Amino acid sequence: MGVLFDECAARGTRTTVHLDRPFDLAPDRGTRWTVPELAALVRETAGMLTAAGVRPGDRVAVVKENHWDYDLLACAAVRVGAVPAQLSARLPGQALVTLLTRLTPALLVTSAQVLARARREDTDPTAAATTTLVLDAGIDADLPGTLRPDDVRGHPAPAPVRRGEDLPLIVNHTSGTTGVPKLVTHSTRTLVGELARFESVRYPRIGVRRDDTLLNANSFAHGRTFCWTGSALCLAPAKIVIVTGQDPDLADPLLRAHPPTLVEATPATYVRFRPLTERLHNPFRDVRLYASTYDAVHPPTVRAYLTASRHRAPLWMQGWGQTETGPLTFRFHTRASTDEGRGPGSRNLGRPVPVRTRLRVVDPDTFRPVPRGRPGLVLARTRARALGYVGEEARWSAKRLGAWWNTGDIGVLRRDGSVELLDREVDHGSGLSCLRAEDVLEERLPWALECLVLTGADGPPLPVVVTADGRLDADGWRTATRGLPPLAAPVALTWEQVPRTDTGKVRRTALLRQLTGTAGTGGSGRWT
Repeated sequence: MGVLFDECAARGTRTTVHLDRPFDLAPDRGTRWTVPELAALVRETAGMLTAAGVRPGDRVAVVKENHWDYDLLACAAVRVGAVPAQLSARLPGQALVTLLTRLTPALLVTSAQVLARARREDTDPTAAATTTLVLDAGIDADLPGTLRPDDVRGHPAPAPVRRGEDLPLIVNHTSGTTGVPKLVTHSTRTLVGELARFESVRYPRIGVRRDDTLLNANSFAHGRTFCWTGSALCLAPAKIVIVTGQDPDLADPLLRAHPPTLVEATPATYVRFRPLTERLHNPFRDVRLYASTYDAVHPPTVRAYLTASRHRAPLWMQGWGQTETGPLTFRFHTRASTDEGRGPGSRNLGRPVPVRTRLRVVDPDTFRPVPRGRPGLVLARTRARALGYVGEEARWSAKRLGAWWNTGDIGVLRRDGSVELLDREVDHGSGLSCLRAEDVLEERLPWALECLVLTGADGPPLPVVVTADGRLDADGWRTATRGLPPLAAPVALTWEQVPRTDTGKVRRTALLRQLTGTAGTGGSGRWT
């Protein structure tokens, strides 16, 4: 990965990259890039890291505003033999400091805005790092003890440092929906050899073609995009379009200028961009494949995007996995399968990736396999399993069962080999799947942006309906809940009032505490 851009440039890759805003690494160099220009930027950044004191084996933490240059910084760190750790700037201040303390990075690459937010929360991320490089230090002169870009710019890039395939390559954090995220370490063998290489194939219908325009609207602090960067560059599409925010009006001009043929985005971004599917200049008209990871997308949203495409038979590819394992299952949705009342719903996650992964469902108390069709704890087996958690070895060992990995999810293994996800174990209550109930509510409340069902330690589950204005029609709610188990009185919120992770996942424990004053959940939380 340290020489990825160099090798693609040497092969004559003609991909052009179009950004919705300039890189934080290169704020004055515009929004259109070629692969040779990106390779030069990675080399330049490698020189900056070396000038800042980074040496082979060091950790380099990156905490900044969302953009694809998270991965360019990571590639530069790998090039000099260091281990990049990509951390979201949206982490709460104390959680960020906790993760940095576990990492003890030789260098923290960050922004003045991140440090300003940390000060407001009475935390100091720089205290855990030997040196701090502030990319936009010109905005805030009151940053004593830090390096500015001009302090390290202009130094030549050292020769690439090759490290063993089983040594740490990169560190990424988990979503953190239930508390402080874990820090997951992957190697070149697990992330590149088992994951990126698997994606770097021109599969029929779903593979990347040389005339494709790839849209990626993701959280670039997460390991998914580092893997995607490797495979996308090697497949050399005509264009790559990068969107960093979730405001549909800001994204619309770029998408209309470069209509995508393949789309990958976080579930939350799909929800926020859904109004674009109904506009006169629908930017999704040429899409033949949508891909979603991190979390399931409810059927009404999937249906809206598949309908927006003018392709004869567009597909929605839904992947399920974890930061620790990479993808474990996948399934495809079509226009027909997402018709209301048809298909198995978004919680059926499909079958294990052929040859690469195996699943079993066990009793959470005895760990004995349960018959197909009965709910239990989902275990996974894959050669792409990460190396461990930074600073939490006991927690890693508790989830590792020999060759099997405890996902911490409650699910059902169907007779056809597919797996249906019911809940995270920590959120699972007796007699109700929160995720199934959310599917039903979103079908019956098409005007809702999102429906959530939270289980506390006591009382009936608490439904939360996210709407544009934070209001909920009482008659519509009564109709929507017919046939469902008893629920508490609903709470209506706007999108901004819901605490979320960097990928847009709802921080359910934090939301439960926000609404009820307690964070007690229906499950045990032993495997979060």
